[in-house]
Amino acid sequence: MLQNQTILRIPGPTPIPPSVQRAMQQPMIGHRDPETAELLKSIQPGMQQIFGTKQVVSVVAGSGTSGLEAAVVNTVAPGDKVIVCVTGAFGERFAAICKSYQIETIILEEVWGEPVNPKKLEQLLHENPDSAAVFITYCETSTSVLNPIAELSELIHSQSNALVIVDGVSCIGGVELEMDQWKLDVVVTGSQKAFMLPGGLMFVAFSDDARQKMNANPRPRFYLDLLKYEKAAQEFSTPFTPATSLLYGLQEVMQLMKEETLESVFKRHLQLRDMTRAALRALNLELLAGDAFASPTVTAFLTPGIEAKQVRKQLSERFGIRIAGGQGHQKDTVLRIGHMGYCSATDVLLIISALEVVLTDLGHVFEAGQGTVAAQKALIGGNVHV
Repeated sequence: MLQNQTILRIPGPTPIPPSVQRAMQQPMIGHRDPETAELLKSIQPGMQQIFGTKQVVSVVAGSGTSGLEAAVVNTVAPGDKVIVCVTGAFGERFAAICKSYQIETIILEEVWGEPVNPKKLEQLLHENPDSAAVFITYCETSTSVLNPIAELSELIHSQSNALVIVDGVSCIGGVELEMDQWKLDVVVTGSQKAFMLPGGLMFVAFSDDARQKMNANPRPRFYLDLLKYEKAAQEFSTPFTPATSLLYGLQEVMQLMKEETLESVFKRHLQLRDMTRAALRALNLELLAGDAFASPTVTAFLTPGIEAKQVRKQLSERFGIRIAGGQGHQKDTVLRIGHMGYCSATDVLLIISALEVVLTDLGHVFEAGQGTVAAQKALIGGNVHV
């Protein structure tokens, strides 16, 4: 491999388009100057379209996890009870945040690799009719499961008065989201995934019901007070110092998505998912998530008989390709390929070809070339030009 050549295909951070890199190199401006207000004003329509909402989308200088914590501290009052759906490591993180604030937390836990079971959720709602909120991870990054958010939200609202709070960090910008239509109350995401930016920005929007709950919530908060951000955003400002260079990058991301169109962005991510999954199956590798709930942004798989860390090591040392390992109890058995944001069919073909070389050297049995052929067939069958 060449020196300083890294092909990043982990589920975040993701590669940054050259035009976005150039945008972030612009000279610094004052964060209270008119130029920053114009910058925030130009970003808002695109963000609302991506979220599928007429509500204001606030831009916060912080990580995706800051969004998860903000969702908790703003909506859950002392003494409230919540339900947290856990389908992997990031569902566990939502639960850990709730517990750290001494909130009564009811866990709905699924086997890692499976989505939230609506019947189990309905039973918990019946057993806990006083639940103030239900927390759900849209794409569980650790397992590549895409939970059926629209269906689950409809169920929750039909059975309770609980708010529906969604972690969309590893998929928003790469998958369909209709926040208003699906009646989602709080949705948070981050900049370093399908938004094709460095880490450092958190995006959040919330419903009228959530706003009412926030206004009545006596729980103290300061920097992560989402009402402050919404009020400032309505005036195309921020309550605290923004990450101005990242805002320039976000403005360019909005332009790139507009040019490609959101419909095409979502279609491209589905194509990349289908190519990756077809290839891995052809290589006799076990996919962690089933077809019906597989994420378009990341694919998790197992390598029976081969140490996952050896696959990662060889891909990195020989080809400069970085993929991710599993998390939690799956860290030694699961591998994950990110295919979101600035990613094309060409990138998937490259990774699969290199993976075939590594698997062959590690003694995995499969018919040479079949992974690449399967990915090509998925590309041709998908009839999408990249």
